[in-house]
Amino acid sequence: MSREYKAGGARSDIVWRRGKPGACAKGSVPTIVHASHRGPRPESVRDRAGVWLALLTVFFVLTYLVPLEGRLLWQPDETRYAEISREMLASGDWMVPHLLGLRYFEKPLAGYWMNNIGQWLFGSTNFAVRFASVFSTGLSALLVFSVSWTLGRQLRQSLLAALIFLSLLLVFGVGTYSVLDPMIALWLNAAMAAHVLALRADSRTGRWVAWLLFGLACGVGFMTKGFLALVVPAIAVLPVALYYRQLKSTLAYGALAALLAVLVNLPWALALARLEPDFWHYFFWVEHIQRFAAENAQHRAPFWFYLPVLALGSLPWLGVLPGALAAGWRARRTRPERFLLLCWVVMPLLFFSVAKGKLLTYILPCMAPLALLLAAYGRECADALRSKVFDVNAGINTAFSLCAIAALLLAGSGLLPWARIYSPGEWPRIVIGTLAFAGWLCFAAVSRRSQGDRWALASLCPLLFSLLVGQIVPQRIIDGNQPQEFIRRYETTLNQSRYVLSNHVGVATALAWELERDDVLMYDDKGELTYGLSYIDAQGRHLSRDGFPGWLAHKRLKGDVALVLLLDRGQDLPPGLPKADKVHRNHRIALLHYRQLPCCEQ
Repeated sequence: MSREYKAGGARSDIVWRRGKPGACAKGSVPTIVHASHRGPRPESVRDRAGVWLALLTVFFVLTYLVPLEGRLLWQPDETRYAEISREMLASGDWMVPHLLGLRYFEKPLAGYWMNNIGQWLFGSTNFAVRFASVFSTGLSALLVFSVSWTLGRQLRQSLLAALIFLSLLLVFGVGTYSVLDPMIALWLNAAMAAHVLALRADSRTGRWVAWLLFGLACGVGFMTKGFLALVVPAIAVLPVALYYRQLKSTLAYGALAALLAVLVNLPWALALARLEPDFWHYFFWVEHIQRFAAENAQHRAPFWFYLPVLALGSLPWLGVLPGALAAGWRARRTRPERFLLLCWVVMPLLFFSVAKGKLLTYILPCMAPLALLLAAYGRECADALRSKVFDVNAGINTAFSLCAIAALLLAGSGLLPWARIYSPGEWPRIVIGTLAFAGWLCFAAVSRRSQGDRWALASLCPLLFSLLVGQIVPQRIIDGNQPQEFIRRYETTLNQSRYVLSNHVGVATALAWELERDDVLMYDDKGELTYGLSYIDAQGRHLSRDGFPGWLAHKRLKGDVALVLLLDRGQDLPPGLPKADKVHRNHRIALLHYRQLPCCEQ
């Protein structure tokens, strides 16, 4: 028995096969079998698809590639991953991660390897540091396109789904930032695509192949960021298996996928255990159990933390979001692919909400299936001439841009001293920020015209913002969070110093990256290097506040000493420090330069 329906204007068949993947009755799983288009596609349709392809390409280049080099690296994340890969390339050791010459076991290897390739291709540049994140996001967009094409055979809608994905605030915010989340999201998106292939496969061989691809994606994902790559796909697949009463077959295929994931990871896991026996204890217990479940987990936040993150992260499509999610639930019987995508959004979101430790980047894997739901629902509304949803979406984007402009003007006006983040001489940054959000406002207005015919142009709202965001950041934030500018200003003094120290890991990694040296020492605070500093061969890499004066008196006989401090806002230099020959300070960063004592030359 079969039912015919229209999904976004495409003719599709749901084939119901009891007892097999492919059925949508009780005790079965749906297979989506699409009718092929007969005859050539109309020339006008191909032309419109060409326009959207060109728009997608230009948007990706302008949003994801052009701004990379012009934005300074943020500490601690970007400087950390830049320096780990630089040290891997410099040492030739691609098996044991090191940071500032110390063992660093917080993540597996594949993410570092992808970062290594970026630096190997493009050198020691900001573009190279962020290239792996952008490359991973681009591949995720291709997966979004391929899943949409698989489900609908609509070229224009598939291109639009990829464009919506790339335009989501959370996607391009994290996707142009050097962290491992875009890479793990890539492999989780690949697992989602394999799950779609498994459900629509009409033969046992096809299902075996799809589940093997599923296991391969999970295995490489584990190599990138650990056990999340196994947990997230499992909890996303489970509701589909339960709803269609196919838990037994899903577990059987899942066991095959799990076996392949283990085989993919076995060689490097055994090699690393041989080289560093304590790696797996630290990686499993500290980085997974304590981070996600322990009462002292890092980045603790309430259960509802991800609701506002999802709302802001879905801009410029927040007005379409509720309807897209509701449509995914309503269509669970007639359009099972929507229910599948909904599970890949909701289940990871619930999992990360339950976890004690939370970061906004964790829910990045939810955005690809969300983009597919948004594109499908938006196309349905456009075909049905339901333009009200697009009016609401345009209104939200208008309100957001106006609020952002007002906040910029207020932050620079001085009317509220506690809210002033710009100094009086930074009015050009305020003007540039106003221009960026004015662009958001203009595209919001354009997307509202012609009764929703141009609704998809809301994707372009973030275009100017992404190009100009690096020029909007206030100087006081740059000084505390983007230390490259300060380091370059005093690069000669730092390079001439035999010993360089810092009290903050993020600043220390920025120093190591800019100066291309991994011997930067930690002063007072250990931060995330506490574990690496506990090894016997790391003795002398950390100096306490009380021990620093004696150490300094001895080391100044051998060369210059530079101490770079990250201070709290408005904080003076810490008391008790030996008097420096020269002090350079810019807001929150201070450089204390101690010249070599003359007796060393005698």
